Amino acid sequence: MKKSPNGTFSFKEKSKMKKRGGNDTILFMGTYPPRECGIATFTKDLVGAVDRRLSNSINTGIVALNHNGVNIYNYPKKVEYEVSDSDLNDYIEVAEEINARPDVKLICIQHEFGIFGGEWGDHLLMFLERIKKPVIVTFHSVLPNPDDKLYRVVKEIGNKVDEIVVMTKSGVSILREFYGLDNHIRVIPHGIPTTTFEDQGKSKVKIGYPIDKPIISTFGLIGPGKGYDDVIEALPKVVEEFPDLVYLIVGETHPNVRKYSGEEYRNSLIDRVKELGLESNVKFYNKYLTIDEIVRYVKASDVYVCPPQNPNQITSGTLVYAMGCGRAIVSTPFLHAKDIVTENKGLLAEFKDPESFSKAILEILNDPQKKKSMESHAYHETREMTWPNVAHKYCGLFDSYTRIESEQAKTLPRVNTAHLARLTDNFGVIQFSQQWIPDVSSGYTLDDNARALMVCVKHYEKFREYKQLKLIRTYLNYFKHVQGERGKLYNFVGKNRKVDLTSWGEDAQGRAIWALGFLMNAPHIPVDFKREAHDILIKALTVVDNLRSPRAVAFVIQGLYYYHNHFKHKGIRDKIARHANYLVDLYEHSASESWKWFEKYLTYGNSKLPEALFYAYQVTGNERYLEVAKESIDFLIEKTFEGDIFVPIGQDGWYHQGGERTYYDQQPIEAAYMVDALIAAYRIIEEDVYRKRAFQAFSWFTGENTLKQVVYNESTGGCHDGLGERTINLNQGAESTIAYLLARLSMMNI
Repeated sequence: MKKSPNGTFSFKEKSKMKKRGGNDTILFMGTYPPRECGIATFTKDLVGAVDRRLSNSINTGIVALNHNGVNIYNYPKKVEYEVSDSDLNDYIEVAEEINARPDVKLICIQHEFGIFGGEWGDHLLMFLERIKKPVIVTFHSVLPNPDDKLYRVVKEIGNKVDEIVVMTKSGVSILREFYGLDNHIRVIPHGIPTTTFEDQGKSKVKIGYPIDKPIISTFGLIGPGKGYDDVIEALPKVVEEFPDLVYLIVGETHPNVRKYSGEEYRNSLIDRVKELGLESNVKFYNKYLTIDEIVRYVKASDVYVCPPQNPNQITSGTLVYAMGCGRAIVSTPFLHAKDIVTENKGLLAEFKDPESFSKAILEILNDPQKKKSMESHAYHETREMTWPNVAHKYCGLFDSYTRIESEQAKTLPRVNTAHLARLTDNFGVIQFSQQWIPDVSSGYTLDDNARALMVCVKHYEKFREYKQLKLIRTYLNYFKHVQGERGKLYNFVGKNRKVDLTSWGEDAQGRAIWALGFLMNAPHIPVDFKREAHDILIKALTVVDNLRSPRAVAFVIQGLYYYHNHFKHKGIRDKIARHANYLVDLYEHSASESWKWFEKYLTYGNSKLPEALFYAYQVTGNERYLEVAKESIDFLIEKTFEGDIFVPIGQDGWYHQGGERTYYDQQPIEAAYMVDALIAAYRIIEEDVYRKRAFQAFSWFTGENTLKQVVYNESTGGCHDGLGERTINLNQGAESTIAYLLARLSMMNI
């Protein structure tokens, strides 16, 4: 195909080349890598996060801005159009090409005045005049006290787009007060990588420094106005108290600065370092950083210094990246910093005041407890900024115009058992973790090993991965280790691997029977595993006839259902009926017209009760089981869904009949159990409402919850240990991670 004179394909040629399939498309307009620019990095990260959420049925593409028509880049295929920022015809032509594409439903513009041509980037207005698609603009800069030209440009952009996004509340105030914009303006924070919270030691070693060396750092594209001068001037007083301190200035010179003045500014900084005798204390790393490198250097820092000199700077990606890594901050009081750097997360220095930087840095370094507290607050209070959460908010906004957030459009996270494997040693799955690190001192439980066994069986049936068989072997060995001579399966084993003989419980026994029956019914599991499971199960059944816990009875019914599927034994069918009758008796004793439930309260594992009766109905054909199952699952849906959002009963007080339900300390296991129950209801009753509710319950993990935060951690493969009133629990223990995996694997069946 013939190329256009600038060496790239023309717009029309690119449009013809695109393999669109039948999916709708969202286009993102801005700079894009390999162009070295903060907006380019942001655009790439945002698009990647949206793709991970919606790529099953939504295409994304890039309209990339090039500088002056001279600079061209070796873009990836994701870039569908290129626009020279200084060529008005490019803006017109690309708008017309997009208008002609029925698949394009929305354009999301990443706006910074310097990346669009003309005065204050007014060339963008030509594109907005011609485009006929919905447009959302994210303002990365919002300037107060505008001159007449700036006022007109921003006002016209605001009037021509459908929605405006800013990253802080200050941005909303400025747009309303100084520009009189009264259209929709939403706050969606700057995205940050999903990373773990840890001390500096490991990262210091990775970048070649001892763990006890004090490190402060700044990263980003270097140029005048970034405030490096003031930090260097502040260092002599800091070095007096910490003579081995190192200040890392990480990043290359801004391309525009390098184009017009070369390395003059960097060299001036180096000269000043030498004049002050700080050669051993200041180090320059002259490189455009990858995300992994940024995280590594920031994590190695005891204090992150953010010294921009523009008081009206409304957004700083470097600042939120550092806070997202859990680092104490010293910053100048520009707008974004004033919004988010509160005294529990860092300190604000003054513009053009090196002494204030010295004082702030020393205050943090001299108080390890304050530093540790700042780090913890910075990390915990930035979780809503992680890219999965930011993508969740953008996709919700896009949905207002494109209806992309339907269950059919959402992309389920890929199945990842890495954290389950991390939690499993050669004895069993470890109960708790500190963040993502297994806490061996917490010991092991049968509850977790039983659920983990089911995860690995489900995974092996779907993907045939040999490593799942190794895990199944480990979990079966745990079952054998904790089973007593009379068939009881004890729940808890300490880190010394000694069985706690006081830890037997009905629920744990029931869960074990559920898991063993599930394994025996799996077609592709090796026969020797099934023989071992059968031996354990037969012994375990000898102690379940007199169970009184409704949930334990429900678990046993499910285990017997799978066992019956494998053997078709009439005696097993009779056992199922006897246990199901017990649940029905509880229901008839407790239920009323307004309270269709088995008990006078809703607590944990509620959905297992109707689910068990669905399975009992399948085996026995008893219509009463089906009737009670449907009445109770419908009642539970009424009590645990608010609109399309699943809101499980919180463990902080439960829900007693006639009282107020609790909302907080929501647990992942409740979402997982509800997914399974709703899938069972859909499969048996064949009403589509249950399938839709199953998607909604699963979406609790991916951000459709009361906090609007993603609970599944895509970077580790773990799941956070629940939702509180304001934050998620950052630990990723066995129950939560296994619950997520059970739900995720179940979603492959509808």
